[in-house]
Amino acid sequence: MQVTVGIIGGSGLYESGIFQPKETLKISTPYGAPSSPVEIGELDGKCVAFIPRHGKGHVYPPHAVNYRANVWAMKELGVKAIISPCAVGSLKEEMKPGDFIIPDQFIDFTKTRNYTFFDGGKTHHVPAADPFCPELSKLFYEQGKKLGLRMHPKGTYVCVEGPRFSTRAESKMFRQYADIIGMTLVPEINLSIEAGICYVSVAMITDYDVWADKPVDVKEILATMAANTDNVKKLMKAVVPLVPDRPSCKCEDAVKYSGV
Repeated sequence: MQVTVGIIGGSGLYESGIFQPKETLKISTPYGAPSSPVEIGELDGKCVAFIPRHGKGHVYPPHAVNYRANVWAMKELGVKAIISPCAVGSLKEEMKPGDFIIPDQFIDFTKTRNYTFFDGGKTHHVPAADPFCPELSKLFYEQGKKLGLRMHPKGTYVCVEGPRFSTRAESKMFRQYADIIGMTLVPEINLSIEAGICYVSVAMITDYDVWADKPVDVKEILATMAANTDNVKKLMKAVVPLVPDRPSCKCEDAVKYSGV
């Protein structure tokens, strides 16, 4: 079967948990090895590839993840849609720990990452005005609501370098422009756009960032993730079989006219 859906699992999701792997592939890319060998399995007739973003056991911090290798591996397998579950902090009172948000915009505050596949030979200025796949985003929001999860249909994700958390001053600045904060969206989404792959972020809120006059506590974050991991898996199981093999959106065409 053709692999059409890829899942890049974030913090707390080091194994897919939604299918029994039938095959594990070690894929070499021009950028080195992905974070982990790729697990291939089937869910209700849909062939799925899974990579834990941080590696098995969370061995790669956010700034050290080989994002290019991960996305390249998905592209090489024929993936048309990447689903990215991740853990984030909230910058808004109404977006509470345990909620899910499907972001529709992002702001990049990273500093040292490899952001593109186009390092030379030809210049590409890839459009990113609306970076997330609208078709997949709608699908996840609607199915999440049907499952009774606390869902937010849109929001802005500010991506910071990490691995440290924000200062209180930074957090207060970020909340003027964004709704959630995390460390892994960029450049994963940039590279997916360049690869012509639909991309959706399924962001689980684990805590309020430090604007809320409460220090970020790793134990609290891990406890929220553990309590909500089953909900992440339920959502994946509900949505993955519904992802079309050929989405009707325009994500695949993003790079088509970007060359100079």
